[in-house]
Amino acid sequence: MSIFQEAQSLKETIIAHRRHLHQIPELGLNLPQTSAYVEEQLHKLGYETQRIGSSGIVALAGKKEGKCFLLRADMDALPVQERAEVDYKSTNDNMHACGHDCHTAVLLGAAQLLKAHEDEIEGQIKLMFQPAEETMEGGLEMVEGGVLENPHVDAAMAGHVLTATPMPVGSLILMGSKTKMAAVDWFTVHITGKGCHGAMPNTGVDPLNVMSHIYLALQTINAREIDPMDNLVLTIGKMQGGDVNNVIPNEAEMRGTIRTLSNETRAMVKSRMEAIVSSIGTAFGAQATVEWCNGCPVLMQDPAVYKEAAGYLKQMKELPIIDIDEVGAGGVGGMGSEDFAHVANRVPSVFVGIPAGQPKDGYVNPQHHPKAIFQEDGLPGAAAAFVHVAMQWLKDHK
Repeated sequence: MSIFQEAQSLKETIIAHRRHLHQIPELGLNLPQTSAYVEEQLHKLGYETQRIGSSGIVALAGKKEGKCFLLRADMDALPVQERAEVDYKSTNDNMHACGHDCHTAVLLGAAQLLKAHEDEIEGQIKLMFQPAEETMEGGLEMVEGGVLENPHVDAAMAGHVLTATPMPVGSLILMGSKTKMAAVDWFTVHITGKGCHGAMPNTGVDPLNVMSHIYLALQTINAREIDPMDNLVLTIGKMQGGDVNNVIPNEAEMRGTIRTLSNETRAMVKSRMEAIVSSIGTAFGAQATVEWCNGCPVLMQDPAVYKEAAGYLKQMKELPIIDIDEVGAGGVGGMGSEDFAHVANRVPSVFVGIPAGQPKDGYVNPQHHPKAIFQEDGLPGAAAAFVHVAMQWLKDHK
């Protein structure tokens, strides 16, 4: 059988992995049940595993020599109450609304295929199961924890399921060699004024007034400082301060994100935000600062690895490949972010799309929606694609 046919024979196993994980969604860096399940399944297959942080898992297939190709899956969920009507519904207040349970199941399927062909691997294939993609913490934690070393990783691949997309389930999307996914940075603006009675505003410094001026001024970065051909999304998602109607509070804060499509623009915007926030605070007699929280750089395809992966995938005649470079549909990245960028900014990488539901078939809710449902028929093909690309790349780079 071909790798694709072997993967299809594992369809029930891969779906069982996915549905088990779907029922136990966990958040952030702390995934005790999820990580324990993944580790148990890998041990059953004969893998030795290594933990990075409390929940990240690494395993190796192949020889203990030669080059190394990394395959990555994220494992965390979202703090969303599931409203999808499925038999394997979440048993807690979280939900795999982004499909990371699918990614983990795909890589477990790939792990089983690799074990069956371990003596054919011309090098080493590293399996990376990471936490906290949604909070942009897990990829960096694993990189800083050494996932790209011992053995050194030479190239990498990851992917994401896509629901509510017109692309047919069972195909695979090469997202375009020039496609980018945005850098993202989470921030909190802290404002300290001077609280006072609402009837005597002249005796204090109103941090809510300062916050309003900062909010409006930040929008001018996009309107007047960014090249119209460049991209920036600056979103304030939370503004908070005060407790009662007739008291001017001492402090206020607002939280948000910036998203950019170049690492240079990212650095410029962060610098300008810090200057604007600080100067407006000073102008109104308050203290205002920006605290940068989680984030990741721009995710870009490596042109050489993209071209090689495209060639390997098109050898798989059973798997329909949609190459954005060939169909001229433009990039499929956009202003969404993906913390696989922490890997892709350090080693040559390719990132693919896995169609998981067409609107014409009723899959109308996108990722992060409480009613999102992911079609599972394409997961075995994705596992086969990961294995085929990794093995062929190692064969060509002995």
